[in-house]
Amino acid sequence: MLRKYIPAIGWLANYKKSYFKKDFLAGLIVAIMLIPQGMAYAMLAGLPPVIGLYAATIPAIIYALFGTSRQLSVGPVALVSIIVFSGVSTLADPGTEEYISLVLLLMLLIGLIQFLLGFLRLGFIVNFISHAVMSGFISAAAVIISFSQLEHLLGINIESDNIFLIFIEALSRLNEINIVVFILGIISTLILILFKKYLPNVPGPLVVVILSMLVVYLGQLQTYGVTIVGNVPQGLPGFSTPNINFDSVIKLLPIALTISFIGFMESISMGKVIASKQNYNINPSKELVGLGLANAIGSFFSAYPVTGSFSRSAVNYESGARTQLSSIMTALFIILTLLFFTNFFYYLPQTVLGAIIIVAVYGLIDIKEVKYLLTVKKLDGWTWIVTFIATLTIGVEFGILTGLAFSLITLLGRSAYPKVVELGYIEDKNMYRNISQYPEAKTNPEILIMRVDASLHFANVTNLEKKITQKINAYPDIKWVIIDFTGVNSVDAIATTSLEEIIHTFKNKKIEFFIVGIKSHVMETLKKAEWVDKYGENIKNYSIDQAIETIKIKNHL
Repeated sequence: MLRKYIPAIGWLANYKKSYFKKDFLAGLIVAIMLIPQGMAYAMLAGLPPVIGLYAATIPAIIYALFGTSRQLSVGPVALVSIIVFSGVSTLADPGTEEYISLVLLLMLLIGLIQFLLGFLRLGFIVNFISHAVMSGFISAAAVIISFSQLEHLLGINIESDNIFLIFIEALSRLNEINIVVFILGIISTLILILFKKYLPNVPGPLVVVILSMLVVYLGQLQTYGVTIVGNVPQGLPGFSTPNINFDSVIKLLPIALTISFIGFMESISMGKVIASKQNYNINPSKELVGLGLANAIGSFFSAYPVTGSFSRSAVNYESGARTQLSSIMTALFIILTLLFFTNFFYYLPQTVLGAIIIVAVYGLIDIKEVKYLLTVKKLDGWTWIVTFIATLTIGVEFGILTGLAFSLITLLGRSAYPKVVELGYIEDKNMYRNISQYPEAKTNPEILIMRVDASLHFANVTNLEKKITQKINAYPDIKWVIIDFTGVNSVDAIATTSLEEIIHTFKNKKIEFFIVGIKSHVMETLKKAEWVDKYGENIKNYSIDQAIETIKIKNHL
């Protein structure tokens, strides 16, 4: 019974000793990668660096127990961090006690939302976020994240919060750049890029962190204006209760909903990719429950919102992780770091953390995707562009909402105009095809054949009526109309009534309708509307040829 609710019982019961070495090594490699990343992402979220390490402990262990992906690495990620910062910074100053308190409350809200969605099996809601919206949003967020780190790379305090204003302010203050900070940041960025391209199996961030700390310590670069992390609190996060305030909950709810959906999308997409490669299945509802519990419980241990990481999950998988124990091992290594090794990060320069963030996210800017979308389906490409521009100009929360609204409007627009094509007969192939694509297809001046390639409902049946009327009016000798329903998957009550009106209208003009290729579930709807009694043989033909034979028999052609 417990196995149904706690997936870890299942994999622990079947755990093989041969798995341990791989899980141990994968956990260690991910921990090495996560330590500098966690601190950098916490800084990106406007939080003390140590909170990034806290977020990599308890939440990761909770997910490993309740999640269904064997290799998904749950913890702090750049995208969620920038949404946390952009949302909460409007309510309190980053880094303050009030700010941290609001972030903990936000994490609790995210956890409760995700848990509730998983418990009620409502994960399908995220399917309404199209790939074009997600890609455009993530690309814009990556640009925003990169620009937010300019001040750390340049060594100046930039007050603007809009990327365009950040760029303008940075240009106007080039004479204030701290050369030491700038050189250290640029060299770190170049090293990270080179490691990522030529030595992908070597933990570049850790190498850069160690080298930069040595350089700062030996050269005492903090005396030249290089900002360092300083004292990182030693020890494990204490248990505390988020300060639940109704006004704060209302203000944080839109941000919580945004992160809940985006975090789940990021996790489930990566989880599915790895699961397909490993030939196992993940349960979306249980994934929501696992992420929800990780966030909800993590909020009581000084963490901040977490989700599955693309990069660390890929490393975890490529490093040979076999089970969720690898994530537990990663968390244990982070705990050991918190207990004994935080002093090592005293001389870590913030410009290096900024470089780590920029290199980590620049790959998320997917220009190839928008080019592909514009080539294949222009409307999807424009959805990407609208989401991208909206996110850059009005912010991450409203950017994705704008993209969603635009994609839904285009979806409604497309569904409001059902595709209706006229068919003609190709003799040598003995088939009926769209005459606009096959000009050689023959038509009969007395028989109009059309195919409807859309489900019919109240929003599009009026346009269907217009198209049918236009086609009939184009052929003055029309006596029979055959409508191919093979592309119709559903018909609602309003559409059924409207179709009856169309048939009745043209019957008065001595034009008879035949509807063929009706699917069984569509026929069930039509039977309930008493179409069998009303139209009999005119709706029972399975093919266009049968309808034509019926016409010949009825009219002795």
